[in-house]
Amino acid sequence: MTATRDFVQANRDRFLEELIAWLRIPSISADSAYKGDVVKAADWLVEKMEALGMSRVEKYATPGHPIVYAEKIIDDTRPTILVYGHYDVQPPDPMNLWNSPPFEPVIKDEKIYARGACDDKGQVYMHVKAIEALNEEGELPCNVKFIIEGEEEVGSVNLESFIKSYKDMLAADIILVSDTSMIANDTPSITVALRGMSYVEVEVVGPNRDLHSGVYGGAIANPVNVLCEMIASLKDATGRITVDGFYDKVIDLSAEDRAEMAKQPFDLSAYKAELGIAATGGGEDGYTPLERSSIRPTLDVNGIWGGYIGEGAKTVLPSKAAAKISMRLVPDQDPDEITALFKAHFEKIAPDTVKVSVHPHHGGKAAMVSTRSAGYQAAARAMETTFGKTPIPTREGGSIPIVALFKEVLGLETVLMGFGLHSDAIHSPNEHYGIFNYLKGIETIPYFHKYFAESK
Repeated sequence: MTATRDFVQANRDRFLEELIAWLRIPSISADSAYKGDVVKAADWLVEKMEALGMSRVEKYATPGHPIVYAEKIIDDTRPTILVYGHYDVQPPDPMNLWNSPPFEPVIKDEKIYARGACDDKGQVYMHVKAIEALNEEGELPCNVKFIIEGEEEVGSVNLESFIKSYKDMLAADIILVSDTSMIANDTPSITVALRGMSYVEVEVVGPNRDLHSGVYGGAIANPVNVLCEMIASLKDATGRITVDGFYDKVIDLSAEDRAEMAKQPFDLSAYKAELGIAATGGGEDGYTPLERSSIRPTLDVNGIWGGYIGEGAKTVLPSKAAAKISMRLVPDQDPDEITALFKAHFEKIAPDTVKVSVHPHHGGKAAMVSTRSAGYQAAARAMETTFGKTPIPTREGGSIPIVALFKEVLGLETVLMGFGLHSDAIHSPNEHYGIFNYLKGIETIPYFHKYFAESK
């Protein structure tokens, strides 16, 4: 334990410099203007994997962005850990809310500020450096494989076909992912549940052109007004989603499970203060903020537009309006079924004054992890070794659709051992990742490899 910690501390500055170099590459998968940068980020990772002494490193082209694969097989009789992560990042908008440029990383207050610092470059690179730490100690305790994709932030659209095509190559005993968070730096935790996702874009179209609001106002329905009214109707006064059939397959947690979940440390006052809000809201009545953000499904508008939004005034009735809407799902909601239910409901509630269309984007199923599995037990022992505390199993509200897909296609369980914090502002301006968390991950992951190898 001391030797691993000493190695990490001795190489602290180099580990930070390498991560910062990767964070400078704007690998924004959602914007085609950055396609070259996404490839550049993949090439950077390939170079680092090769320097690590992996026995095989390849970059696989897809119809979208490339997938980086690497492996080091030391003994076919030993267990194999497959590490999954992603090197693509979210768009940094709105740019004016960043305190420093998103792709010019800065260290402030012992945190690295940059897009992708926590989600997911910083957490992926922990695994690369953890293998370096294991190499320093001698032979790896088990075989290791990496599959790092460049499309997670746009729904992993090409990953399913890849893992089906290379199922034999990806054979392993467990999948290890660091793309989640823990409760606090002094309270380690391991994620045991993730929500699923259905993401759609809706459009409401009225007249065949923008109209003068004085000449036509009151006589012609305004598509922006109509869209707002339709969206408002998607939840009732109690916060319950009104889409027909939406809750038909929702599995409700038992009172015992909810009581156990309530033991998780949570400071409501600090939560509100950190977000600058006077009160929580947005979910169903009868559930706590922690429950509404993890064990209950949601429906939220992620973006909405229409009409004139430039400087000054322009008095028009816009011809069309649109919005992006995400629905977080829980077991056993099927994303394709929910998307179809939403489409039918949205079309049904549209007034005759407009035409509507619903365009599905991407989705994924919810995932559960057993606390009794060998993988979870190895992760718990690893965290207890480096943190000095037994980690708490937690449920997260985010989605990693590939977890369910790995189970379906490869038949493998996933361990979600993340080292970020909910306050790291992922997907938001000023995303950051604590230096403590980054280094603690590099220190902890080698123990997962050791303990999992022992368990098998």
